[in-house]
Amino acid sequence: MKRKLRLLSLCICVLIMGSVFVGCKKNEAKVVNFLNYGENIDDKTLSEFEKKYGIKVNMDTFDDMETMYQKVSSGSVKYDVILVSDALMPRMIKQNLLKKLDKKNIPNLSQMDDVYLNLDIDKGNQYSVPYMFGTVGIVYDKNKVKEQVDSWDILWNEKYKGNIFMFDTYRDTMGAALKKLGYSLNSADKNQIKEAEELLIKQRETVKPIYGVDEGTTMIPNGETAINMIWSGEGLNLQKEHPNLEYIVPKEGANFWIDSLCIPKNAENVEGAEKFINFVSDKDAALRIADEIGYTTPNKEAKAMQPDEVKNNPNAYMTKEVMSRCEIYKDLSSDVKKIYDAAWVHIKSSN
Repeated sequence: MKRKLRLLSLCICVLIMGSVFVGCKKNEAKVVNFLNYGENIDDKTLSEFEKKYGIKVNMDTFDDMETMYQKVSSGSVKYDVILVSDALMPRMIKQNLLKKLDKKNIPNLSQMDDVYLNLDIDKGNQYSVPYMFGTVGIVYDKNKVKEQVDSWDILWNEKYKGNIFMFDTYRDTMGAALKKLGYSLNSADKNQIKEAEELLIKQRETVKPIYGVDEGTTMIPNGETAINMIWSGEGLNLQKEHPNLEYIVPKEGANFWIDSLCIPKNAENVEGAEKFINFVSDKDAALRIADEIGYTTPNKEAKAMQPDEVKNNPNAYMTKEVMSRCEIYKDLSSDVKKIYDAAWVHIKSSN
């Protein structure tokens, strides 16, 4: 009798445990864990996705791509959808951290402009769907700067001493110096890197630029600076809000970046991830997201619905000529990074 009761209890426990795990699986299917670069999405798109599919979106954010990489590569936290930069894409593909996409479940990929597909970072877009793109350029105050601004040279003009803002990030700032010198912003040549270092040290001595990151977006509209390095989304938003400000991509070229949506190899809700990526890749969602965050959309159908002053702005949607002079950041080798790191230390410690 006791044995029968024990077996019955065991069966009941198994049934209960089974129902718990089934419940967990059901709950997993109702959640998409999204790791986003800042809050680069609008609330309406998230709520509409949740309403349409009955899937909750849990969004975590990061402010540095290497932080994202460390989280995903460690496997300590599992995400279903992640935002990946162009520079990190090849590394993550090579290290088998990303899952190949089942494109039949992401039909809205067909809405993307061919210009932003099949890039070297992911040939054939086997692992990624373009989400947003932009550039690093210059925003300037037309009330203070009367000459034509079309080159990185303006950042070395002593007339604007104490009124120039530079990014406190070595790839962006050294990239601008390399482009001014006519070199690639991915240069691995130590002599070219040295030239860029010396150019930036000279700038610090003669122009006294202000170094920072996000504060630049408030300094220039407040009249504290006249010329700023800036990301295109912020620059174009400032231009829209303040008639005296204008954003440009320098004629020598600049960093062109593209962030994409990917599914990590260890994702638990691949079906939900595919639904989410396809939903935010639709023209209506892409249009809202672009309007909310200010960056340009790779979705050609969404672009067609944007106001003329946006879709026809060559500093937002660049011409092929300008685009040909822009470059995606490459993931530098550790040896080359050491050269840049040493140069950056010298630049930042100079007076």
